[in-house]
Amino acid sequence: MKQAKVLTEREFKRVLAAVTKMKYAARNRAALMLSHYAGMRVGEIAALTVGDILDGRGEVKEQVLLRAAITKSGEARVVFVGDKLRRELADYIATLDGYRKRPNAPLLMTQKHTAFTPNSLCQLFGHIYALAGIDGASSHSGRRWFITRLAHSGVSAKVIMTLAGHKHLSTTQRYIDVNDEMLRAAVRRL
Repeated sequence: MKQAKVLTEREFKRVLAAVTKMKYAARNRAALMLSHYAGMRVGEIAALTVGDILDGRGEVKEQVLLRAAITKSGEARVVFVGDKLRRELADYIATLDGYRKRPNAPLLMTQKHTAFTPNSLCQLFGHIYALAGIDGASSHSGRRWFITRLAHSGVSAKVIMTLAGHKHLSTTQRYIDVNDEMLRAAVRRL
């Protein structure tokens, strides 16, 4: 089975530029950022509520607890939210009206004001990547981008495995993309 494309920095910027021209741009950007900067699976993103993201003061949490019912493994896990993603989510939350800011409201709503299903969110990701002219990208591209970037930044394999919610290192290793530039950079270190 062919793996989802890992976007280059230039391609990722092209995707973000394409999103700005779309209806529901803020929502779509938030979905992309959760995929790319938290490494979340599409089903996990679709199941998020506003209360999962915001603390009691209305601030974006530094850690999001994913309930066991929404994770692939069936085990709860924590997603750490970096500063960039926290700002992105805060910007998105600021676009929501009072009704959509209720703690039990879906974080991302369809145009019919219902929660996305994992399948409908997969379709949205596919549409976004197609609009940006990116071939081979899918709803899993952000997760692969996240894991690959961590690996190439020198983050330990055990930490990446934990952040990805994998039980086995071999699973995490399959997500890491290697290209010629990375190989050149590795050899230059000698």
